[in-house]
Amino acid sequence: MIHVAQIVTRFIAGAGGVALRGAQALDPDRYRVSILAADGGPLLAEAERSGFEVVRLRHLRPEVNPREDLRCLHELTDELGRLRPDVVHTHSAKAGALGRMAARRAGVRATVHTFHGFPFHDFQMPIMRRTYIEIERRLGRHTDRFLAVGADVAADAVRLRIASPERLRVIAPAIDTSSIFAANPSSRAEARRRLGVRPDAPVVGTVGRLAGQKAPEHMLEAFQRLGRTDARFVWIGGGPLERRMRELAGRRGLQTRFLFLGERRDVGYLLPGLDVFAMSSLYEGLPCSIAEAMTAGVPVVATAVNAVPELVVPGRTGILVPAGAPALLARAIGHLLDHPEERTRLAAGARTQVQDRFDPAQLGSDLAETYSQLLEERRDAPALRLSEATTA
Repeated sequence: MIHVAQIVTRFIAGAGGVALRGAQALDPDRYRVSILAADGGPLLAEAERSGFEVVRLRHLRPEVNPREDLRCLHELTDELGRLRPDVVHTHSAKAGALGRMAARRAGVRATVHTFHGFPFHDFQMPIMRRTYIEIERRLGRHTDRFLAVGADVAADAVRLRIASPERLRVIAPAIDTSSIFAANPSSRAEARRRLGVRPDAPVVGTVGRLAGQKAPEHMLEAFQRLGRTDARFVWIGGGPLERRMRELAGRRGLQTRFLFLGERRDVGYLLPGLDVFAMSSLYEGLPCSIAEAMTAGVPVVATAVNAVPELVVPGRTGILVPAGAPALLARAIGHLLDHPEERTRLAAGARTQVQDRFDPAQLGSDLAETYSQLLEERRDAPALRLSEATTA
């Protein structure tokens, strides 16, 4: 049996969801999965119900904290030494950096890293962007296989010399379509009841963390520019900016129309209640939330960042706008609210595009093939002893 240790910073929707769905799709007779993540992620309980060993890391933090990061490196090294996995599979930037260093220190034979997006983007200070890129390049020299969620993310990894092309594979995030209700009069009425909005109100919404990456202040400005007092906006998801955004909405007199719903486990029930799904992110990978909205039959307006255009194709499946342009975001949302026939046409095109593309079975197959090929290549390579790995 192949033992895979998955390391994720926060076991929440996004990277955590992709890691969980991929693990669930692996053959349990061939694969044993351990999940190592910071405590508090809402998906950890689901991972335990799926029969996976869950290790809650005390020192893993999403933000840069040198003291805690060093403690986490030691913690991860000890846990991997105890677990002795065949493969360490890391996800995203923080867990990717600490997890791959710990795997090397613990003498783990094979490492896989998934790019769900990158921690650097055009809105950062140039020196910070260059630093992040150099860190990823150095980590890449000690990584056996790379997976990228979306072709555009993979292209960036190659272009920036972060990953070598022959060791890189594109994957798609898995979506549990059985938990997403298609938009129809019945599901729409139930969604509006759960959302707490009138059946006849125009409703725009999004699903995501209230964090800087998602640029919630741009969404708030776009909604204000929309100028429709009959419309409502619902933000599904919590995060570090929630208090600030509630205060900002209040100062702008939008507290009764721009609604913050916090973390919800019934997103699949809520999506059919939206007339438009909108995303204002500054950077992304291939967002599961957009694919879920498309599956529900909701038209999408999104910023044209990273792998988003792989899903949102102008004129066919949605509307793209530049990042950091709330006025254009407002115009695109208003256009769809004013043209229900176009909403219907784009939603139909979107459902066709995502059909079967995010099947968990395909992700499981991609992971199984990656692990088995890698371990076959590494079969005759001697495993590093802990002392050798630490000084290598």
